[in-house]
Formats: sequence, structure tokens, C-alpha cells
Amino acid sequence: MATGSATAHGRGQARRAANSKAVAAAARAGFVARGVIYVLIGVLALRIAFSGGGKQADRGGAIAEIAQKPFGTVLLWLLGAALAGMAVWRLSEAAFGQAGPDGEKPGKRAMAAGRFVFYGFVSYSVLSYAAGDKGSGGGSSDKNSQDVTAKALDWPGGQWIVGIAGVAVAAAGVWIAVRGVMRKFEKHLKMSEMSQKTRKVVDFFGVFGGMARGIVFATAGGFAIAAAVQHKPGKAKGMDDTLRTFAGTPAGPWLLALIAVGLTAFGVFSWANARWRKV
Repeated sequence: MATGSATAHGRGQARRAANSKAVAAAARAGFVARGVIYVLIGVLALRIAFSGGGKQADRGGAIAEIAQKPFGTVLLWLLGAALAGMAVWRLSEAAFGQAGPDGEKPGKRAMAAGRFVFYGFVSYSVLSYAAGDKGSGGGSSDKNSQDVTAKALDWPGGQWIVGIAGVAVAAAGVWIAVRGVMRKFEKHLKMSEMSQKTRKVVDFFGVFGGMARGIVFATAGGFAIAAAVQHKPGKAKGMDDTLRTFAGTPAGPWLLALIAVGLTAFGVFSWANARWRKV
């Protein structure tokens, strides 16, 4: 009995730690950092739309852009630390469940675990770049995607692996876009604390930003599927090449510009999450 009581007490302490103000602050800092990255990606994509060239419009391009600013290295350390805070918050969600009535469902906790791994990797890459490893966070997403695809295609059953991964990314993109259109994000925000005007603005950025982000993911997944079917690693595209593809459509650079503004909107929506997210 004593052992069980001690175990329950330990779990209670761990849960309280996961719900502490420190973890909440870490999560909010993470949303600010995510917003900075997406706003910069959107700006870089706009440059591509109207100039045809420019720096790579992906996380690596955003990191390189920050590094060139005054106190850039300091800003990168802060950005990496904030993203680490996001990873810690996602880990707490995986361990103890998310905020809300259905937050302890296994599916939601598994998704939180996946996001912990993702933000942990992103944080590590940004901090490595800040520490002097310029080939880390600032690397090209296109080259990385093609290298990973080439290695995977050489594995036994590699085409199936790449194809399934492509389907998963494309499905995730559709899921992100649909959730944005349906305003599923509202249940995670403290809508009651917003004025009516603020709600409309946040809804706009959430819907528009979610749609743009989802379209980019779905398109990248489609390229991965093509790489698998044709057994050509070069068909796989990272975010930069995926965005440039939109400029090659009949709509021309205007479609890329629209997607770029949407990604910027998602960055602003991330900042709204930093203020009103339930954590």
C-alpha cells in the first residue's frame, strides 16, 4: 500500500510539473519561435514569387536570414531554446495528456510524442547552427529530402517505404487544411478571452494559414509518391522546391505569392497561440 501510495504521489507531482507555469511559458515561447520561422519562410517565398530567385524558402533559409541580422547568433540561441520549450511541452502532453476533455486519448498522446521528436530535432538543428555548425539547421530541405529518399529507395522494399511516407505526408497536409477550414483550432484557444473583432482576425489567420500550410504538405507528399513510383529520388522535393513549383503553374507567381502570404498568416496565427492557447 505504501509503495502504491508513493507511486501515485510521484505521478501526481510529475503531472503538476507538466502543468506548471514554467511548462506553459515554454510552450508559449515555442509558439513565438514557430511564428518567426513561418513568417520568414513566407517573406522568402514572396521574394521568389516576384524576383524568380532569392534564398531558399524553408527553415534553413529562415535560419540563415536570422543569422545575418545584428545579434543574429544570440537570436538563434533564443530561437533554439524556445523551440526546445515547445518540445518539452509536447513531451508533457505525451506523458500526461493534452488540455481538454479528450486530451488523454492514446491517439492524441501519440501525436504529441511525434511532435516532441520533431520540435526536438528542429531545436537541435537551430542550436547547432548557432554553435557554428552551418551545415545543420541551415541546410537545404530539397537536398536533404532527395538524399533521404535516395537512401530509402536502396533499402529492401524502399519504394513501398517512400510511397507510404509520401501518402502519410500528403494525408497530413489534407488533414491540416481541413482542420483549418473547419476551425478545429478554436477548441484549443481561449476564445472567450478575445473580443469579437479579435476572434474574427484570429479565425482568418487560422483558416488561411492552415490551408496554405496544408497545401504545401500535401504537395510535398505528392512529390514523394512520384519519387517512389518512378524510383527517382530527384522527384522528391523539400519545402523550397515545393514552393517554387507553385510559380510554375498556369497561375504563375501569383499562386506562390498567395501560398507565401498564407504561410506568413500561419506564423501570425502561431503568435496568437502564444497568447491564447490552452496549455
